Amino acid sequence: MAKLTLVPTPIGNLEDITLRAIRVLKESDLILAEDTRTSKVLLNHYEIKCPMLSHHKFNEHKTVDSIAQRIDAGENIALITDAGTPGISDPGFLLVRECVSRGIEVECLPGATAFVPALVSSGLPADKFIFEGFLPVKKGRQTKMRHMAQEDKTVIIYESPYRVLKTLTQLADFYNPETPAAAMREISKLHEQTVRGSLQELIAHFTVHEPRGEFVIVIGRNQILDNNTN
Repeated sequence: MAKLTLVPTPIGNLEDITLRAIRVLKESDLILAEDTRTSKVLLNHYEIKCPMLSHHKFNEHKTVDSIAQRIDAGENIALITDAGTPGISDPGFLLVRECVSRGIEVECLPGATAFVPALVSSGLPADKFIFEGFLPVKKGRQTKMRHMAQEDKTVIIYESPYRVLKTLTQLADFYNPETPAAAMREISKLHEQTVRGSLQELIAHFTVHEPRGEFVIVIGRNQILDNNTN
């Protein structure tokens, strides 16, 4: 029976893809790609000749119905994004929901996701955590940070290099500046780097060193909460 398969792709090094993912992509009738130009590099590297179709946040509302119809008609379709697992701060949810509502089989292969290596290598507790993805840029941003600071779990967010310093500074308004945190950039790429310390120390670091590359920020339990429990 035809199905939709979500296929994680490398977040940096092209070798960070499973043998199963390569096989599934080669056997698919169609690959939905967030940016076909970006994905073509990966597909060419592994000699994957399957046709591609653009599927991104600007057109996914219009295409989910026609894609679901194609799967219903017998096509096996794979969904990939520019990097990582589809649906994690990337397009994918709308199509998955449509397929599930129609009784179409949906499968997600295990694979690369940026927040997992950032969390595990941060040195912060990984037994309980919350992933918030990208914070709201304007409306709801302060409210979200206030709620994050009240959590008793490690919190993970994604951030662009242009807002890293601003975000860390704003977080210090709600968290104790001594709260432990880590900022990891360019995961699995040549210039991968993790900066660990308190929020205050991270702010000082990125005030001097201009942030570059995509970031995952991991924030430990608010030190204010810890002080209140003593």
